[in-house]
Amino acid sequence: MQQTNSNLLGTEKIERLIVKFAIPSIIAMLVSSLYNIVDQFFIGRSVGVLGNAATNVAFPLTITCTALSLLCGIGGAANFNLAMGRNQKEKAVHFAGGAIGMMLVLGVLLCTVVRIFLRPLMVAFGATDQVLEYALTYSGITSFGFPFLIVTTGGSNLVRADGSPKYAMMCTLTGAIINTVLDPLFIFTFDMGMAGAAWATIIGQIVSGVMVLLYLVKFKTVHIPLKAWIPSLSAWWAILSLGIAPFLNQMSMMLVQIVMNNTLTYYGGQSIYGSDIPMACAGIISKVGMIFFAIVIGISQGIQPIISFNYGAKDGKRVREAFLKASAAAIAISTIAFLLFQFFPRQIISIFGSGSEEYFIFAERFFRIYMFFTFINGMQPLTANLFTSIGKTGKGVFLSLTRQIIFLLPLLILLPMFMGIDGVMYSAPIADGITAVLSILLIWREFKMMDKQLNA
Repeated sequence: MQQTNSNLLGTEKIERLIVKFAIPSIIAMLVSSLYNIVDQFFIGRSVGVLGNAATNVAFPLTITCTALSLLCGIGGAANFNLAMGRNQKEKAVHFAGGAIGMMLVLGVLLCTVVRIFLRPLMVAFGATDQVLEYALTYSGITSFGFPFLIVTTGGSNLVRADGSPKYAMMCTLTGAIINTVLDPLFIFTFDMGMAGAAWATIIGQIVSGVMVLLYLVKFKTVHIPLKAWIPSLSAWWAILSLGIAPFLNQMSMMLVQIVMNNTLTYYGGQSIYGSDIPMACAGIISKVGMIFFAIVIGISQGIQPIISFNYGAKDGKRVREAFLKASAAAIAISTIAFLLFQFFPRQIISIFGSGSEEYFIFAERFFRIYMFFTFINGMQPLTANLFTSIGKTGKGVFLSLTRQIIFLLPLLILLPMFMGIDGVMYSAPIADGITAVLSILLIWREFKMMDKQLNA
């Protein structure tokens, strides 16, 4: 069984491998983003603008879960596939088992920290007096699902690395369907409001997490005994080294989200819109952006086993082909998203409930400006993931920090000082454009070096 799976990654046509691995990964990421979208939809139609603002305040915690998931999942999967490409089965077992144990430990730890510091966290994330209680209710309940969310998202990377992308997709899809069914039941029928949305979310996450764990105890290509799950410093360090880039990318997104929330609250209060309208609009735009970004991340995660295995097998031609074809697909999808965001912002915003005319005017303008460079946004995560997949941690970490920390964060702080709330809108496209150009230059240079190293 192992030999067959290895040969497929090394011999099957790249187009077929991308379809086999990337499409289930895209669907899984899209479905995962639906947790937030579905909650936003029903909360907007029950609680209203303040409820939408509360989910935006809670969003950094979701990003943190994703960051820890990718740290363990991509770090473990990349090490696993690199080891399998080099025919080092014992090391592969060591890495996969270590990643599972790492997810469980970090999930419980995050849940505990959030439970202890919930109120100060919500205030730090930008909750106004009107929004705070809604945010406390929602985050207080969803925190119980963090271990399961981390296992689902992170473990799915291992499931894909093991050659079962469709099962990984089904795990996430099952939880999302449960959430979608329970949301209206709890929110409207049982009149539970924010609490209902939160309980629907974690029930779906628990089911998905259990499904992933059931697969991980019966890995297909190699046997992973439960003792391999016990924390091992050597495994954790290797996982950390390859998972740190996507982790930092997500954590930088969280930091930017917190700064943006507070900036919108401060400068929004000085504008005709007030503080709550910008917060609610930013929350919706972030969640809608997640749908587009989920596709790009899905493509990126889908090609990870292909790139890691073939780089381990020293086949640079297949590495290049996989990356370029994945990039073409990502740019095509990103262009469609760009057109939707530019021509139909009001229609998209209206899906998440009604509001005043000032609300929609601000939302439309925010949408068009903030998401202007959507059509090239996919280059940074794809390029950073390629460096991670081939074991070049430093370059992956650098690229993961470029858009959010090196460019966007300073712009979010500086531009509003001169432009008011408009500065928040214009900070994103400036950062996106610079990051895309830098990513293209770095990957072009890397492929030139790869040709020399692997063909030497």
